[in-house]
This record gives sequence, structure tokens and C-alpha cells, in this order.
Amino acid sequence: MTGASSGIGRAIAQACAAPGVTLALLGRDRERLIETASICKAAGAIVEIGAIDVRDPAAMHEWLISFDRDQAVDLLIANAGVTGGLSPHSAVETAATSREVLETNIFGVVNTIQPLLGAMIARRAGQIAIVSSIAGFVPVTDAPSYSASKAAILRYGLALRSGLRGHGVKVSVICPGYVATPMAAREIGPRPFEVSAEKAAELILHGLRRDQSVIAFPTFLAFITWLGGVMPDRVRQFTERWFRFDVTDSK
Repeated sequence: MTGASSGIGRAIAQACAAPGVTLALLGRDRERLIETASICKAAGAIVEIGAIDVRDPAAMHEWLISFDRDQAVDLLIANAGVTGGLSPHSAVETAATSREVLETNIFGVVNTIQPLLGAMIARRAGQIAIVSSIAGFVPVTDAPSYSASKAAILRYGLALRSGLRGHGVKVSVICPGYVATPMAAREIGPRPFEVSAEKAAELILHGLRRDQSVIAFPTFLAFITWLGGVMPDRVRQFTERWFRFDVTDSK
């Protein structure tokens, strides 16, 4: 799993940790990754970590292929992601912010999944989970690159699901609403129906066990967001004022 050093990734890892379970945890922050690994080892899991940037395709390919050679991956979770958005008093995202968000959230997912697709197809087994967002349902004025990236991987994941159905590989796309994580804490504004990372992990794993195509929560907020994405643009712009926010520079 990528993005395992904190937030939803850490919560999922902790929920999965148990005797007899082997976890492969990847993230950019080695110290926080070691903390996650320690929690999971205390629960009895075998843990391997990789401090890798998902934007590095060669490093991702090498690490994942090596791990899968020794321990066939049953569940691959592409969770790494970054937020973006407008700083207070700014009208647009910076070019650097847009590049970081799009490269991490889109190509980071591709770099996570592509190395193992061949092996999973050959085994006719395995499950892939892609963490998108309810922001993928609707254009988000204050975070255009983020919503674009999450929309892209939502469609990418659903297309993979259709294409891999006949090869024995399951694919689900996860679209959380507001989750109390360090990344979400950067947003200055309302966060309706926010859930804890632990609750998010519980809902995600429940949906994966049921092989849901899209695991979106909370249900009401997901529906309202989806509805906003199909509304006429004038109506959408009128309703979005309740969801405006700024993003702080701290991470």
C-alpha cells in the first residue's frame, strides 16, 4: 500500500495488521513509515517498508516487482495522494502545485498498479483498490487540480475493473468524503460529515470485501456531490458556495 505513513493509509494498515499477514508499506516520510510499521508489527504482522516517491516509476517498479516475487500481492492499495488548492487571497493554483498534484495523484497511481498487473493477470487473482475522492464527482473551484486528478483515477479505475473482470482481478475505486487526516487539516473551511481515519478504513475494507465498484462515503454527501457534478453549471456554481475553502502552506 502506498501513502501508508499517516492518515487513511496508516489506519488501513493498522486495521489489516494481524498474525500471518504480510504488509508492504510505502511512503515518502521514512520516520512516519517506521511508526506505522511498528504499530503493525505489534499487532503480529510481518512488515516491509519502502521510502519511495510514487512519482518515481523506476523505483516503484523495482520495489514492487521484488516484493511480489517473494510474496504474491493479494491486495494492492494505491492510496498515496496530495491535496492542492488556493492559498488565502490567491485566485489560482500555482503551476508547481498543479504539477505536484497531477503527477502524484495520477501518475503515482499508474506507477503503483502497472508493475503488478501482469503478475496478477497471470495468477488470475488479486484485488486493486484506488483511492480517489468525492471531489472526483464534481469540479472543485478551490482545488481544480485535485478534483481533476481524482476524476481521472476514478475513470481509470472503473475502466480497469471492466477490463480485468475476465482475468480474475478485482478493482474498486474508493471515494471518501471528509476524513480527519493531516492532509485534510490543511483545508480552512467547512468539512461536513467528517469521519475519523479509523472509520474510513472500516468502511473501505467492508466495501472491498463486498467487491464494490465504487466505495463512496458518507452516503448522503457522496450523493449530493455526485448530483452537483451532473447539475447545469449555473446551478452547480450557486450551490458550491457552501463548500468553499482555502489551503494553508503547512503540510
